[in-house]
Parts: sequence; C-alpha cells; structure tokens
Amino acid sequence: MEQNNFTNAAKTKFQNDALAPMHTTEHILNQTMVRMFGCPRSRNSHIERKKSKCDYLLAAAPTEAQITEIENRVNDVINSHLTVYEDLTTYQDAADLVDLSKLPDNAHETIRLIQIGNYDICACIGAHIANTSEIGTFKIISHTYTNGVWRVRFKLV
Repeated sequence: MEQNNFTNAAKTKFQNDALAPMHTTEHILNQTMVRMFGCPRSRNSHIERKKSKCDYLLAAAPTEAQITEIENRVNDVINSHLTVYEDLTTYQDAADLVDLSKLPDNAHETIRLIQIGNYDICACIGAHIANTSEIGTFKIISHTYTNGVWRVRFKLV
C-alpha cells in the first residue's frame, strides 16, 4: 500500500505543468550527457521549478571546459525550437527504441514515449512543454563528484 501511495504521489508531481519546462530540460540534459560521456541517463534526479539536480555515473568528474560545453549543448538544443512529441506504443515496440530498465515490473503494456525533435526519445509519464522555445536558458549552478557520481544542480533563467 505504501509503495502505491508513493507511486501515485510521484506520478502527480511529474504531471505538474509548472514543472514541464524543467522536466523537458532534464530530458535534454540526459541526452547531452549520453552523447558527451557515453554514460546512462541520470540514475537519480530531483526536479523542481526553481532548481533541479541529476546524478550521473562517470569515471571522472567533468572538467570546467566540459561543464561549459554541457551548458552550451543543452542551450543549443533549447534554442533550436524543437517540437516535443508524445506517442503511445506497445511495451515491446518501446523496448526496441528506448531503455525501459527504470520502469516498474508492473508497467502497462502501453508505454508513453516523449520525443524532443530528433534529439531525444524516452519513456516518461511527466508533463512537458510543446516546444523547446518555451524553456528559457539552462544554467549549471553547482556540481560535485563523489565515488563515481557526478551531481549537477541547474536552473532555468
């Protein structure tokens, strides 16, 4: 019962339209990290309206030059004014397109995929904006590296 209450609370939070710009930015950041470092998408994230954080498993902390490059790449995607699409598909078809390892064992047969232009696609239950032009500017405000985990804190301005 407790697990279901947590799941319902998490689902409600992720579907909060006020978080849509930040949540969509998380998708862009995740894909940027995958492309730059070959790491998995964030293993843990905390998305809020004013500031958010994501944790990435990396062999070493990114250099200051790489951190600047992350910011630049994320902002380049945002400034490309990409359409954000939603598509419903079967679990099997989704498994051919995206990593479903974070989904619970009791996931439905129908999976919702969110695609940001041709830049990113992933399974997601959250609220998203319709176009990246609605996001603003991505800014990394701090970061730490401990025991193979790089935690990045960011905001939108």
